[in-house]
Amino acid sequence: MQQQLEQTYQQALADLEHIQSSDALREWELKILGQKGAITLMLRGIGQLAKEERAAFGKRANEVRDLLATAYESRAELVQEHELARSLEEGQIDVTLPGRAHPTGGLHPSTQTFRELYRIWGDMGFQVFRSRDVETDEMNFTLLNIPEHHPARDMWDTFYTTTPGMILRTHTSPGQIRAMRELGAEGTQPIRVILPGMCYRYEQITARSEMQFHQLEGLAIGRNIRMSDLKGTVTEFARRFYGANAKVRFRASYFPFTEPSMEIDVECFLCGGQGCRVCKYAGWLEIAGAGMVHPTVLRNGGYDPTQWSGFAFGMGPERMTMLKHGIQDIRYFWSNDLRFLEQF
Repeated sequence: MQQQLEQTYQQALADLEHIQSSDALREWELKILGQKGAITLMLRGIGQLAKEERAAFGKRANEVRDLLATAYESRAELVQEHELARSLEEGQIDVTLPGRAHPTGGLHPSTQTFRELYRIWGDMGFQVFRSRDVETDEMNFTLLNIPEHHPARDMWDTFYTTTPGMILRTHTSPGQIRAMRELGAEGTQPIRVILPGMCYRYEQITARSEMQFHQLEGLAIGRNIRMSDLKGTVTEFARRFYGANAKVRFRASYFPFTEPSMEIDVECFLCGGQGCRVCKYAGWLEIAGAGMVHPTVLRNGGYDPTQWSGFAFGMGPERMTMLKHGIQDIRYFWSNDLRFLEQF
């Protein structure tokens, strides 16, 4: 049996030297080193030998197996290199074909809308002013002419924190007070700012409403600012954002921190005012709420309402994005679904 082992070893090495393909190499491995290979079967047959021969045979059989395994690995590397070289030589490669582009990330649709808003309002003389997400009840409500127990508080479903008097802001309007106090130089300087940020309301999540969403607040304070200034400013914005032929209309409304107040609509740019599913067949799309800053809010911001006046407006970037692209479900913005995000 010792002689058979040596013969098998020499023959296996000789066969291995002539192998030129991966398939033939695999067959050799199964034949020699596999579970039913020649070396494996010899190791299993040690029990048939005399006791005094078993140790020497087992030692030599294990050595042969290890030597053949090493030879197999070396031959496998060489065969792989030869096959690769053959493939490159025989294959037809068109080096003029464009390479495969690597996918890259993109801007979130809300971010894209925000950047366009920043550009437009920046060109119109407004600077970006950021305020905090966690606000005091006083800033979020009381200083905006919404005292405790005022029925207008029912317009906002508020998230309260475990710290008394601290809430997640329900709108970006408290930033008006902070902007007036920080930039107004104690009520002596005019200001024009936009206040972007996230808002939070304890509302049922549906296709049209979310518990968190972006807003973009606008505020202009100066001497002799009138409602006509607000209308002209918003109309100019609509033409820059929706197109030079955009038509705007104003509807009376109510907000505690502005007086008078109004809702702003733009003619549906999808149907041209004829009526479609996006505009609910009304021909108009609501884009903002606005009004003249209430004298109480001006006074709380440090301005004398007998000398100063101003206007404010609030826009929803997600809603504007939905209207512009015909998106039917606001939940897409926060679902992290690449099928949606990669469209922008």
